[in-house]
Amino acid sequence: MTTHGFSDYVAHPRHGPLPMILLAVTVVTGAIDALSLLALGRVFVANMTGNVVFIGFALGGAPGFSLWGSVLALVGFLVGAMVGGTLIVRAGGRRDHLLRNALVVEFVLALTSLIAAILMVDGPGRGYVIVVLLALGLGLQNAAVRHLAVPDMTTTVLTMALTGIGSDLRKRDGAAVLRRLSSVVAMFLGAILGTVVVLHSGVVATLVLVAALFAAILVVVWAVGRRERPWQVAA
Repeated sequence: MTTHGFSDYVAHPRHGPLPMILLAVTVVTGAIDALSLLALGRVFVANMTGNVVFIGFALGGAPGFSLWGSVLALVGFLVGAMVGGTLIVRAGGRRDHLLRNALVVEFVLALTSLIAAILMVDGPGRGYVIVVLLALGLGLQNAAVRHLAVPDMTTTVLTMALTGIGSDLRKRDGAAVLRRLSSVVAMFLGAILGTVVVLHSGVVATLVLVAALFAAILVVVWAVGRRERPWQVAA
């Protein structure tokens, strides 16, 4: 089993710093889903497969699942994906511009969620507002990342990555296994981080963390995009 290809992939001129940046975004996604599931009414804002299942649970009468929360998250995600389509057109084939603009919107939405969490009275309405705002950002993120087309870096859905790991182990393709495993680990670490902050510091602190992480990633994207590189232009 060879693994040297993983470092080549991370530093490949076709993708430049995008794989590492998207891994960082995946960590934030894990933290956001931890927040929404644990503190915003047992809802996913990134994992829409889980959300559809939750809607089924709620309609079937299972206790503890929020029908409105899951529906609002799903609608917000779809609207966010539509906005992402607009950003793709406006980026004009520049991958760095697309990622930067998407992160700016996500940061603003996270900041707005933080303001809502601080100003609104604790209750279902507050949770719904935060869910919709975060779902908008995650839908936009998915649309942008899909267009960036960095192999195995979806930042949200891990089902195909896990399937690929099993297939690549059989083929003894160590580089592909490590590439896909890195996405799983990033999501895992983000979920742990988000859970710890939610349980020990609450919703506001978690949203501060999310906004700060988006801001930090945005600074990195701005810095690496200052000089022209092959990875910045879509093939």
